[in-house]
Amino acid sequence: MKPYPVQGAGLGLRRALMGPLADYTPGQIDFLEVAPENWIDMGGARGRQFRAFTERYPFVTHGLSLSLGGPAPLDEAFLGKVKTFLDEHNVRYYTEHLSYCGDDGHLYDLMPIPFTAEAVSYVASRIRRSQEILERRIAVENVSYYAAPGAEMTELEFLLAVLEEADCDLLLDVNNIVVNSINHRYDAEAFLKALPAERIAYAHIAGHYKEAEDLRVDTHGSDVSEQVWNLLDTAYRHFGVFPTLLERDFNIPPLDELLGEVDRITALQAKWSAPVKETAHA
Repeated sequence: MKPYPVQGAGLGLRRALMGPLADYTPGQIDFLEVAPENWIDMGGARGRQFRAFTERYPFVTHGLSLSLGGPAPLDEAFLGKVKTFLDEHNVRYYTEHLSYCGDDGHLYDLMPIPFTAEAVSYVASRIRRSQEILERRIAVENVSYYAAPGAEMTELEFLLAVLEEADCDLLLDVNNIVVNSINHRYDAEAFLKALPAERIAYAHIAGHYKEAEDLRVDTHGSDVSEQVWNLLDTAYRHFGVFPTLLERDFNIPPLDELLGEVDRITALQAKWSAPVKETAHA
């Protein structure tokens, strides 16, 4: 397995957390993640505040607007700005959603890419071009979705084909596997174990909303569910320990509560990092 760009347990940096984290001594949090769109070209006091964070913590970024599956031409000018931002702040990794979010304008939502062979080739070529411009490998995230129009293959087959053809890495979203497995009625553990360990860059966990017994909505607005914690435990047992980040986009609780979930990530990582004792045989 390749070396990871960051280590340990991370937290998504939201503006509501910047005040509480400003006086926090790094310890429990090993790395932070932001959406680059929120910080590119940011100057003044906000820009200086952000620079103070990137000088204290390793950073990764999770993009919102590249629209890898969208019909509009790839926004190469935007990618140029992203590259400058990544270089300026020594960002360890750039990731994006395996989805699309616009055509001639932004839709402000993440739309599902059709699970077809044609879409695999189209998206993979855009990922390869993105990697050329950024001069670094990127990771794409397995996304939550609620419909699969025109599907000719399964979600898993589509994801594996894109990763292989694009020769890119995977941002493993454990919560999205749980959400999709319930909504689309497949085995979450079997899906997880079919993923290529060597392509995992790092992972996301987050909370979701239980709309009904057979419907989950990916919200990032609540505590992580026990199903997600259990699947993360299974992932560490199966693949070994990898960096894992807690996402929380709204209903953000006090920092101490968030750190409790970060500590739970760390505890699971320690559990599966400990040497396995050999059983004595008579």
